[in-house]
Amino acid sequence: MKAIGFKTSLPIIENESFIEFETAVPQPSGRDILVKINAISVNPVDYKVRQNSAKDTVLETPKIIGWDATGIVEAVGEAVTFFKPGDAVYYAGDLTRSGSNAEYQLIDERIVGLKPSTLSNAEAAAMPLTALTAWESLYDRIRINEQKDKGKSILIIGGAGGVGSIAIQIAKKVSGLKVITTASRTETKEWCKTMGADVVVNHNNLVEEVRVAGFKEVDFILDFVDLNSYWDAIVELIKPQGHIVSITGSAAPIALNKLKNKSVTFSWELMYTRSMYQTDDMDEQHHILNKLTELFDNGTLKTTLNTTLKEFTVNNLKEAHRLLESGKTIGKVVIEY
Repeated sequence: MKAIGFKTSLPIIENESFIEFETAVPQPSGRDILVKINAISVNPVDYKVRQNSAKDTVLETPKIIGWDATGIVEAVGEAVTFFKPGDAVYYAGDLTRSGSNAEYQLIDERIVGLKPSTLSNAEAAAMPLTALTAWESLYDRIRINEQKDKGKSILIIGGAGGVGSIAIQIAKKVSGLKVITTASRTETKEWCKTMGADVVVNHNNLVEEVRVAGFKEVDFILDFVDLNSYWDAIVELIKPQGHIVSITGSAAPIALNKLKNKSVTFSWELMYTRSMYQTDDMDEQHHILNKLTELFDNGTLKTTLNTTLKEFTVNNLKEAHRLLESGKTIGKVVIEY
């Protein structure tokens, strides 16, 4: 099969930042399914792994990355119960295994869902990683109760990005929350409003902007940009006994003691935790993806696809990474095979 990978970490403008090569089609066993891929999307994790996983070294075998795909099940392992050959599926993959930048991929059925029938391959490929991240942030970390929490306020930092775009929709249309999100450019503000945000504020003066919008404090905060940059504003804006979730990590220690007097809960969210550690509830991602499929198919949620590149080539993969690295993308970038 054709695959695209890299042997060393290089800037995306370099000729060999990605290389095309041939490798054997893998065969499924156990709970793995073999998927013939129809479309993939690119996320910040892709370029971060490309930039850092083969620094100052040359790998013997090219590393295949990629963590979003849709395709058709070609074969199944002997222990598979959720899928059969011919099923159309979508998934976000597993950081510890070979990725989706190839014609075929092995993936554990427990982190795969049935593809929404109302979405095209490109529209569906845009969604798994970001939708799982947003859903887990709201329902596994904050543990939103749709009856008790309806009408409460949530601040989403980074509303026009991949995760922010679907988090706005889930928070508003599924959880019933009042959604405030950040954006600074005209086009990103409009995108956030299209996704369903009630209020869009400029992140450059976050506390004042949120207060001017009529919120002294907010019940929940999701950080999808940079925890260090916004920490003092987050501490000031979160309500007593509120909940903060971040997906961004932190290069420097975070002063959690600033949350003590307010008895605020802080959670990290990493969508790969379940697959990385083979948790007892690993199949929950299968069920979340199927729930999301229902919500796409009944029109509650819509795809956040914004840019489609046609054909699985080195040049298109480089272009997708270049776009993501610019920090200016709106919604999702997809490569359709």
